[in-house]
Amino acid sequence: MSDPSARAAELRRELAEHNRRYYVFDDPIVDDDEYDALLDELRTLEADHPELRTPDSPTQRVGAPPLERFERVEHAEAMFSLANARNEEELRAWEIRIRNHLKRLDISAAEFSYTSEPKIDGLATALTYEDGLLVRGATRGDGRIGEDVTQNLRTIGAIPLRIDDAPALVEVRGEVYLPIADFKALNERRAAAGEPAFANPRNSAAGSIRQLDPSLAAERPLSIWTYGVGAVRGLSCTRDGGPSGRHRQCSQQRERD
Repeated sequence: MSDPSARAAELRRELAEHNRRYYVFDDPIVDDDEYDALLDELRTLEADHPELRTPDSPTQRVGAPPLERFERVEHAEAMFSLANARNEEELRAWEIRIRNHLKRLDISAAEFSYTSEPKIDGLATALTYEDGLLVRGATRGDGRIGEDVTQNLRTIGAIPLRIDDAPALVEVRGEVYLPIADFKALNERRAAAGEPAFANPRNSAAGSIRQLDPSLAAERPLSIWTYGVGAVRGLSCTRDGGPSGRHRQCSQQRERD
C-alpha cells in the first residue's frame, strides 16, 4: 500500500497545478470528472488521516464557519486608491498640479507621456504570504485599516493557497472582480431561481467578499487580477516609476549557508 502522506502531498501538488492551468491560463488538461475524482481521493485520505490535512489543501478552500464580524487589519504599507479624470480638461488640470508640485521640490519636469491600461473594477485586496503560505487576505478599507476577509478569499480558485519558491513574507495586491460573462450567467441563474438580479459586477464582487458566511462567497464565480507588491521580507525591490509608484521590480534575497 502506498504511503498516505506521500500520496496526499502528490494530490495537493497535482490539484494546485490543475487550478493554476484552469483559473490563470484557461488551459485545463483534465475534465471536471477527473479533477473531482482527484479531489475526492484527497478528501478521503484526509478523512482517514486527519493529521494529513494542511492549510493549503484544496479541500480547505471552503469549510470555515460563518463569522459574527470581520476583524480589523492594519496594513504594513498604506494601500492607495487612484483618482479619476473623466475628460481632457481634468487630465490637464492634474498635469498642472504635478508640474507645480515638482517645481516646489526644485525638480525640472520634462514633457509628460502617458500610458493606459484596462481598469479591472472590483474590490482592492492584499494577500499576505509567509514562507509561501497564504495567511491573510484583507480589503483596502481606508487605506490604513482594512478588514480580514481571508476565509472568503480562500474560496477563489484563482488565488493560490501556497506559492512555490517564496520569500519569507510577501504581500500581493490586486483586485477581486466578477468577469462580465460570469456575472451575466450568475444573474440568469438567480432569475431562474426567482432571486433578484445583482446590479453590476463591481458591487457583486465587493458584496461577495464581505459575506460573513464563506459558503456564500464560494457560490460566486469570482477571480482576481494582481498588479503589485506591498510589504516584503526576503525580497529586494525597486520602484519602476509606474502610476502612483505602485509598480516594483523585485528579486529574491537568499540567506547564505
